[in-house]
This record gives sequence, C-alpha cells and structure tokens, in this order.
Amino acid sequence: MAKPLQGLTVAILATDNFEQVELTGPKDALEQAGATVRILSATAGRIRGMKHDEKADSFKVDLSWDDAEPGDFAGVVVPGGVFNADVIRMEEGARRFVQAIHNQGKPVAVICHGPWLLVSAGLVDGRQLTSWPSLQDDIRNAGGNWVDEEVVLDGNLITSRKPADLPAFNEKLIAALATVEKTDAPSASQAT
Repeated sequence: MAKPLQGLTVAILATDNFEQVELTGPKDALEQAGATVRILSATAGRIRGMKHDEKADSFKVDLSWDDAEPGDFAGVVVPGGVFNADVIRMEEGARRFVQAIHNQGKPVAVICHGPWLLVSAGLVDGRQLTSWPSLQDDIRNAGGNWVDEEVVLDGNLITSRKPADLPAFNEKLIAALATVEKTDAPSASQAT
C-alpha cells in the first residue's frame, strides 16, 4: 500500500481533557498514510483524553510547543474537547506555533472546539470554516464565515464539526499534507 505521507512529520497540539477520538482518529490515519506524528503540549509528561465527559486514556507528550520548531513539521492538527480548547487558546506558545505553520502555508487542521485556537491566534478573519455549533458566534465575531458542513477547506485551513465527521476530515487532511514538500533530514525537534 502506498504511503503518501512517508517522510513527513505532523504535530498534534493538545492539553489535558482533549476529546480522545479527535486525537486518535487523525493520529491513526496519519500514521497509516506514512507520517510520523508528534504530540505537542505546554510541557513534557502525559496528557489525558476525554470520552465526552468521562476521563479516558493518557498519552505521552513528545515535545513542548515552545521547544518545537514549526519548520520541522508538515502541518498541525488541533483536536477539540471544550476544556482542551478553552485552555490551549490561552497558551501563547500554542498560538505562535499555529500561526507559524499557517504563515508557512502548511495545513492547519482543527476539529470541534479546536477553532477557538484559530480565533485567539487571529487566523479567522475573512476565512470560511466550521466547528462545533456553539462556536459560530465566536467565529463570526472574529470576522470568519461559519458554515454547517462536515469539513471545510479554505486555503490551508481544514475545519470540521464533530467526531462523526472524522472520516471526511482525515481524508482532506491527508490530501492536503500530500502536497507538502518533504524535508531532507529530521531535526532535533523531530527526534524520538
């Protein structure tokens, strides 16, 4: 089977209380397509997922977003989960990382409550995107055009509403990443 993302490294930004399936679904799809996936958070250690409102599994953080070099990554994924999204949007390092990936023209893929980070990073104005329905006022107030579709692609922004949309989200994410140039060699922030 072809591995269209072989040689690419993708970041997933998350903090405690992310919606677990919104991290594991894209992570599994990316790895099956050949990408290396690194989980980035505020600090090293472990972060815990949620299955709706119940505690779920914990995951090892590969690198803090402050120590990561955005140029080493082909793109970034931000899972939802209301608590995760509410915390991550206030983290300056997360905002800087997403802004840098965006400014490099690489895919920025967010799902559910994840677009809150895009709002706080100033990346929504004039863009069309979707999210969990309760974010539509925030997106519109930030100058974005909110639409109710399973996945929306606007330039390098890929947005989706909820876990049920993951198959379409993952498909668009992999297609977008397949157009990113592969780097010659992994750097320190890509090392395991």
